Amino acid sequence: MKLSWFDQVFELVSASTLKLYEDSGRFLHQVIGNQTQALILLQETWRANVLHWVALLYRRFSSTAIEALEHIIYACLVYFLVCLGIFYTTRSNSPLWRWCKLINNVRFPRQHKLERVLLVTSHPDDECMFFGPLIYTLTHRSDCQVYVLCLSNGNYEKQAQLRREELWRSCEMLGVPAANIIMVNATNLPDDPNVEWKAPVVANLILHTVESLDIQAICTFDREGVSQHPNHSAVYFAAASLCLANLLPKDCKFYTLDSINILRKYISIFDLLCTCCISTYW
Repeated sequence: MKLSWFDQVFELVSASTLKLYEDSGRFLHQVIGNQTQALILLQETWRANVLHWVALLYRRFSSTAIEALEHIIYACLVYFLVCLGIFYTTRSNSPLWRWCKLINNVRFPRQHKLERVLLVTSHPDDECMFFGPLIYTLTHRSDCQVYVLCLSNGNYEKQAQLRREELWRSCEMLGVPAANIIMVNATNLPDDPNVEWKAPVVANLILHTVESLDIQAICTFDREGVSQHPNHSAVYFAAASLCLANLLPKDCKFYTLDSINILRKYISIFDLLCTCCISTYW
């Protein structure tokens, strides 16, 4: 793509203006005795030159825009092909991923042997909407037990029983045993974005669960809550307060999701390249 388009446009405007000035002077000299005819010819000359200049400018910009669009399309195709390549390379049944040190290093997380992981969510459906791939990956490790702590019963639309059944079925499909699911039914932790969850209350529930189950890692939302839900953010601030106060066991790790913009959130596997470049684990 030509980068000197501004110089070309400037030269085009200068040439057109000079030609317009010369033509106007020539016509004025030819019809100097008739002012009315001179004005009419001058207007026609100006109109013709302006239309000529606009047409030339349109053609220049059209060719440049088409060339730029082609470059954008090629870049997008390359990006999509790279994402597809990463996707098929990192699948567990791919023969390539076992030989790629980079992939083995960043898969969540390999440097610490985690046998008991606690997933802390705010509502039933969070486990599959936001943590599905993580749970699926961990439950397929032979030496890892996954526990789910859901801090509300999902009664926002007065369907607590239905949401409870959905949570149990979802965890069953993801590989979490029913005995590893904990649902909190507390009046001070309702499923309601308009109700503020107190960090000390949530922190006490998390700490009690961590200590009673001998948890080695906590996974939950980050401060943005992925979907900006206040209940999600409250879980993060409660868990973070435990870390800052050194109340968690020394061998207990704390991991959070990365909140991303709405475009990245819904482009599926085409976000893989951004994830690989930005995220610590994936």
